[in-house]
Amino acid sequence: MTALEVPFAGGRAGEAPLTWGQRAIWHAIGRTAPNDHYFNLGRVLPLADRGAPVDAPRLTAALAALMHRHEALRTRIADGPRQRLHGAGRITVDLRDAPDADTAARTADGLLAELTARRFDYAGEWPVRFGAVRHDGRISHVVLALCHLASDGHGAEVLVRDLRLLARRGSAGPACPQTPHDLAHHQHSPAGRRAGEAALAFWADGLAAAPPTMFPAPVAAPEHPRYWTGRLVSAALPRAVDALALAHRVSGSTVLLTAAAALVAADRGHRTAAVMPIAGNRAGADRRTLVSTLSQDALFVLRTPDDPDAVLTDLLADAWPAALAGYRAASYDPVAWDALLARAARERGTEVHPYCCFNDMRLVDRPPATGPLDAATLAGLRRRTALDFPATQDRVACRYCLHLTGDEDTLTVTLTADTAYLPKAAIHAHLRALESVIVDSAAGHPPRVARLREALR
Repeated sequence: MTALEVPFAGGRAGEAPLTWGQRAIWHAIGRTAPNDHYFNLGRVLPLADRGAPVDAPRLTAALAALMHRHEALRTRIADGPRQRLHGAGRITVDLRDAPDADTAARTADGLLAELTARRFDYAGEWPVRFGAVRHDGRISHVVLALCHLASDGHGAEVLVRDLRLLARRGSAGPACPQTPHDLAHHQHSPAGRRAGEAALAFWADGLAAAPPTMFPAPVAAPEHPRYWTGRLVSAALPRAVDALALAHRVSGSTVLLTAAAALVAADRGHRTAAVMPIAGNRAGADRRTLVSTLSQDALFVLRTPDDPDAVLTDLLADAWPAALAGYRAASYDPVAWDALLARAARERGTEVHPYCCFNDMRLVDRPPATGPLDAATLAGLRRRTALDFPATQDRVACRYCLHLTGDEDTLTVTLTADTAYLPKAAIHAHLRALESVIVDSAAGHPPRVARLREALR
């Protein structure tokens, strides 16, 4: 094992408060430590897939340019907490050699796992770790492990794109005009505080209309480790989601959010579901290529209808505007949000928090699939569905966390849950039910909302 040393210089320096997105992650880290490596983000950039690999000096120059270009990578957390931006420094790249192309890819995956498995030293370490794999004297893969205080998933994709361009062409075009440093100052200004207060007023109304929490009491002795992640990989689910989104003129993400919320409500006998989808907060043109952690919790409140004959697809008409309203109110000061929940708890005499999260990690809704869709097609695709438990955690600050990823052909749904509230069997039951109710709806047999609990058995 060897290393490359990458000096960088020429950037501005200074201090600022944490942005609201940074504060949100900082609070989550505090609730999850010492297992806060859970929040680390990782990416592998193959450099031999579209042209010849680059050499080490070219990679060093590209990484130095990347560190200069994105202030988030030069920002550490100081006491306060505050963000401290550094104008210059040095970062080390963990370099591994591989004898052939196949081994190089496996080495990159192993290096990714290694670099993301350790928690960051937020005050003493740059919020990014780089690794590289060398084959035949050239760099075939670059690995990035990112601290969530520096970037969210969208920002990670921006970094991968910029690094590819810098390594190939030496330039990545104009940099984003917004920076985390400037954003923090705006959010803490009078105008920023007014916007945050308006968002929290929406939260107050939504929480008042919902049960205090979706999972009010433990139902079993917890496993050890306590938090288990179930995973469903389905080829039928994305086709069914596409069909419903087109038929009801909503997004595919809304279809999945609505079905998940309805199942959670049915599981615990609630008439209203409160779910916290993760909002990207990148609607503004000046934020679309910003490397920072902008994502915050939104609030989606779904009331199930009184009509006993109402079916799942009947919920979509109201779910679409409810989801949009929640996403618009997803940028706020987390300190004020904590105070809002504390006030609500005092008023209602019990803890108020949905403890139910939804994170669609796909950057955009995929284009709808073409071709015929019928029950036989969906049934054939469902036979390929895989279900397992890929991971466990000792501590996660939630009771139900649903994550969505996907490619052209499949949708991967993971559910990380507190086994005291959702035992292992219930985790898989929720995943199976999510696929079942959406596929059945797309096939023309939407389940009645009043009987959704049966899908969880």
